[in-house]
Amino acid sequence: MEMKPWREVVVPHQDVLEGTFQQSEFAADITAVSTGRASREYQDAIAFFDRTFITEGMALLLTQVAQRLAGKAGEPVIQLQTAFGGGKTHTMLAVYHLATRKCTLSELAGIPALVDKAGLMDVPQARVAVLDGTAHAPGQPWKRSSQTVKTLWGELAWQLGGAEAFALVAQADATGTSPGKDVLRTLLEKYAPCVVLIDELVAYVRQFPESQAISGGSYDSNLSFVQALTEAVKQVPRAIVLASLPESDLEAGSQRGVAALRALEKTFGRVQALWKPVATEEAFEIVRRRLFEPVRDEKAREAVCRAFADIYIAEGVKLPAETQERRYYDRLLRAYPIHPEVFDRLYEDWTTIDGFQRTRGVLKLMAKVIYRLWKDDNKDLLIMPGSLPLHDGSSRNELTYYLPAGWDAVIERDIDGERAETTALESREPRFGQVGAARRIARTIFLGSAPSSVVSKVAVRGLDRAHIILGCLQPGQTSSVYADALGRLADRLHYLNASGDKGQDATRFWFDTRANLRREMEDRKRRFDDRTEVRGKIAEAHKKNRRRHIVLRWRAYLHTPCRRARRQRPEACRAAAGGLVHEGGDAPCLRCSARHNRQERQQAALSQQSPDLPRRRSRRALTP
Repeated sequence: MEMKPWREVVVPHQDVLEGTFQQSEFAADITAVSTGRASREYQDAIAFFDRTFITEGMALLLTQVAQRLAGKAGEPVIQLQTAFGGGKTHTMLAVYHLATRKCTLSELAGIPALVDKAGLMDVPQARVAVLDGTAHAPGQPWKRSSQTVKTLWGELAWQLGGAEAFALVAQADATGTSPGKDVLRTLLEKYAPCVVLIDELVAYVRQFPESQAISGGSYDSNLSFVQALTEAVKQVPRAIVLASLPESDLEAGSQRGVAALRALEKTFGRVQALWKPVATEEAFEIVRRRLFEPVRDEKAREAVCRAFADIYIAEGVKLPAETQERRYYDRLLRAYPIHPEVFDRLYEDWTTIDGFQRTRGVLKLMAKVIYRLWKDDNKDLLIMPGSLPLHDGSSRNELTYYLPAGWDAVIERDIDGERAETTALESREPRFGQVGAARRIARTIFLGSAPSSVVSKVAVRGLDRAHIILGCLQPGQTSSVYADALGRLADRLHYLNASGDKGQDATRFWFDTRANLRREMEDRKRRFDDRTEVRGKIAEAHKKNRRRHIVLRWRAYLHTPCRRARRQRPEACRAAAGGLVHEGGDAPCLRCSARHNRQERQQAALSQQSPDLPRRRSRRALTP
């Protein structure tokens, strides 16, 4: 069976094909949805669940919400705390649509199974109040119809029951003091079943000045409100509170924000958080549903994945050990049309960078990659690490935005583009050019090594040969082509580094913004002209110092210690030299011995010559 490229098996969603994914993705805002200003895929409950993969963490949470609204136990307070971009907003939207749906449960993909598992016949529709900490400023009252609202508790009451509900907290809203637990319990009981969604609470609370009250209350009064709300909701069987908190101090912002986070963690900490971050395996389905239409040809998908699994078995030890297991075939199926190695690198490496969002960041990047590959008529069987279009400015910027300055030059010089060294190598070597081996190798190394330039204390840097080949090899190709291309690139590229011998399987390769020794050598070499400067300087220095070098070498020879004399007969040697000892040791050197011998010969000759001979002549005759 002839294998089809990914573009003939599955088609991206329309917003991805049109390049408008970023705008629609940022519309995933809980306030925009609650006020009816979001795009259809987020505003409509049916469309939302059609594109949503219910992860294990989301399933647990929705089950708790369904049970609580039905009055069948369930946790009253749930804290969502995970890394930036971990899917908190998406989970809150799922709760919002479950409670406010205008359709039957059977029309919401994935929900009927959860309801059955929870032991329920139905989930009642509920009132929902959304308290978004970034929607209002604490010191600036806002309008709800003709009513002026100043505080979070005033906003909560208005959303649950309008003017009638607001009257219960009107005095507390006017004075900026927290309503008591009893008032809030009365409010929740009157408008139950109800859901309170609290987002960006730290961003709101940290704005209050120290020991000073403003129209929205004070720092302490808002913390008191949160505590009273969590106490009140426990006494109302059909009410539930969900609150999202940042996971790290960095996301909390200033010292004031960190202090607010610690105080809120203590308030919500009395209830075990049910949240589980998105796992790498779950990301397969999240990305597929959000970016692609359903697969058109299941048999074609299975054939491609089987071909990849077979070639991995055939290559054996040249590839990572996990590719030899049967479950890797299952991973290929679930991740299709994206290769699992892409997800592994993004979720294991890139999500360690502060600011790279675990879910939304991956979606944004892959949307731009898919858009460019579709426009370029990419014919790969899967979207692999070696397929990333780093020559495209939009795709490249989505990655380099999180990296230090200097990576654009690295990509243009060594990795991808018309002027890249990899492109030049493929032009000269047809066997590399036929499969784009050099660029695929470089792209794979970049994806797996660039984050280490940001993250400090990296235990092991770069990718080994097996993972590099895994990111490039496709059915119908041989790993030797990519292995040869890697060796050539290791000798040519300026920013590619290796941990050891390039021929060893355990050697790791990585890119860096600092040039390697080869680049440094070539830069220095280009400063001089070989014919006019370098060779001339060498000739001049050689001519000037030739005689001096000969003299220095002879002197060095003369001052070589007499090792034989020192080792065999030091006393006899010292006596033969007339007691002359070189200052560097206890044995005479060659020069001292030669000088003493020459003096002895001169004295012996003088004692034998005739006294009538001229003194000058005798000296010449006696000179050795």
